[in-house]
Amino acid sequence: MLYEMIKNREYTQIMSHHIQELLIFLFKEEQNFGILCKIEHLTFDPELPEHIRSDFRPMTLFFMAGYTFESARMEGDYLFFEAGFGSENIGSFVKVPLLSIMQIIVDETPIFVNLSSPQESITNQSTTQDNGVENSMASFLSNPENQKFIKE
Repeated sequence: MLYEMIKNREYTQIMSHHIQELLIFLFKEEQNFGILCKIEHLTFDPELPEHIRSDFRPMTLFFMAGYTFESARMEGDYLFFEAGFGSENIGSFVKVPLLSIMQIIVDETPIFVNLSSPQESITNQSTTQDNGVENSMASFLSNPENQKFIKE
């Protein structure tokens, strides 16, 4: 039963919405945090050299602090941020599908755990986002007062 639930489309939408709301709250409160992500779903622009990519574990922790926090923004079902990687501090923009975030951590304590199975959901996110039917961010942004909470 649990396996079927975590793959359920409605459940993954609930988790995605919850991640989105929690990230908006953390940005609004200017609270630094970490995200533990499934690295296979992230994209880097520009691509990182292989010697850096090969050091990533399947679940990788990124800290949103300093410039990385300041550069972070949300668009639809994605979190974007810029960070420096490796000893060379190679800069890259990171695109994180919200459902690839497995934990959100504040002060070394997980405040959120995502149990959904993101593989199928991440593939279907662009369709959902294009249709705009399930995009809760559009609803959030329709209120002009909420614009101040989104980093650009």
